[in-house]
Amino acid sequence: MINRPICILIVDDHTVVRDGLKALISAEPGMKVIGEAGDGLEAVSKAKDLQPDVILLDLVMPRMDGVQASLEIKKAYSPARILVLTSFSEDHMVVSAIRAGAIGYLVKDTSSEDLLQAIRDTYRNQPVLGPEIARKLMEEIQGGESQAGSVASLTEREVEILQQMALGLTNQEIADVLVLSERTVRTHVTNILAKLGLSNRTQAVLYALRAGIAHIDYRREE
Repeated sequence: MINRPICILIVDDHTVVRDGLKALISAEPGMKVIGEAGDGLEAVSKAKDLQPDVILLDLVMPRMDGVQASLEIKKAYSPARILVLTSFSEDHMVVSAIRAGAIGYLVKDTSSEDLLQAIRDTYRNQPVLGPEIARKLMEEIQGGESQAGSVASLTEREVEILQQMALGLTNQEIADVLVLSERTVRTHVTNILAKLGLSNRTQAVLYALRAGIAHIDYRREE
């Protein structure tokens, strides 16, 4: 359960978009907009100062684009959970954003309901990808080479947990399925990311798909 509002930073260079997102989010119980930024440089500064739970981030912005801003934000405030919300779905932009540390990627024609759910999922550190984005990533995965470590470095239990992560399960849900404590699962997840040289669960899911550990669409229907 969320005991306090999810604190959100909105980053977009269009005032009308920021105003619309702020109105939508502010009307949703359990969410609170704590700041806005109109470009990547401002986003880095605001993220460091405000330490939001979730950052809604556009990609094409003046002074510093969203991909570079994601990298700088993660350096300045490593717990940042970034959800890209943009008009662009070009393959290279999708992959670059995920590699830069974004947990999720949605296009701006996403419904209000799906966006609000995506914010909740991002807050829980769960991968969020729209169907079109997932397809693009699958194509990139099938054609690309992994920069990560080898699956052979994982224990049998870690492979099991990675498979459950690819289904979109939370640590607690994985613990329930595998009859483990949530703390044990959390430790395994940390070890998996370290062994594979990955920075977040979204990258771990992509790795699982590329390595053949998972073969399904991992975005759960809510």
